[in-house]
Amino acid sequence: MAETKTPIEGTSYEIPQQILPLEVIDRSVGKKIRVLMTDDKEFYGTLVGFDDYVNMVLTEVTVVSGPGAEDNEDGEKRSSGNTVAKMLLNGGQVAMIVPDLPDVPDVPDA
Repeated sequence: MAETKTPIEGTSYEIPQQILPLEVIDRSVGKKIRVLMTDDKEFYGTLVGFDDYVNMVLTEVTVVSGPGAEDNEDGEKRSSGNTVAKMLLNGGQVAMIVPDLPDVPDVPDA
């Protein structure tokens, strides 16, 4: 007799739809993103646009870490507090892009 399996909560037996990397970036246009560069600089701003090379234009950009940021009491980098009105980032130097996620409710520990 064939055994029927029930899906684990939050999953299904359907094959997930393929999402391409540039599609994720495209969905982030007009939203806040965090960009980590290969030289340990980190920026937080609103994505205005990008091209196929992932060169990006950001507005209202804050330097989160790197040479423009300052150390806090714990020795960690913190925001410099300086905001740049508009910035062009070279896609060849981008290591990671983190789109802002919508607020996710806290999950209670089991």
